[in-house]
Amino acid sequence: MNEVRRCRPNGLERHRHRLPVHLYRWRLGWLLGGRFLLLAHIARRSGRVLRTVVEVVEHDPVSGAYLVCSGFGERSDWYRNLRARPRAAAQVGLRLLRVEADFPEPGEGAELMARYAARHPRAAGAPAGCPAGTPVPAEEYRRLGRCLPFVRLVPRPALPAAAPLPG
Repeated sequence: MNEVRRCRPNGLERHRHRLPVHLYRWRLGWLLGGRFLLLAHIARRSGRVLRTVVEVVEHDPVSGAYLVCSGFGERSDWYRNLRARPRAAAQVGLRLLRVEADFPEPGEGAELMARYAARHPRAAGAPAGCPAGTPVPAEEYRRLGRCLPFVRLVPRPALPAAAPLPG
């Protein structure tokens, strides 16, 4: 798989990316609606519970699965942690879920990205090499989707309503 390399945020940019985690801590995650979820995962080396907020690419109402994407590629810590330990917890709005990570094939990622871009063209942005402000062909998003790692978070038996996320 082609690896997507993007610079990780640092300094003030990192604080801006971490703000949604604090919203969930303050029990205000519902403000982000169903487009984002808080993922509590186990660090592959230290075993600590880490939290990150990721954007939901797609939600399957039948199975309850949420599809998310690692925009920083396979080097993202949360992605690598799920690869090592696929059991995690997620919070969407006020709803807590136990989840198990499943990793779709690149071909499925291509279709996921094309559907996502059709629903949210501004959030999807223009892939590299496409001039800003011009319509982007769906095939460009499919090409990008084959390079990005996607994760399907499949719900396991429900958590009790008052149970906090692990950690």
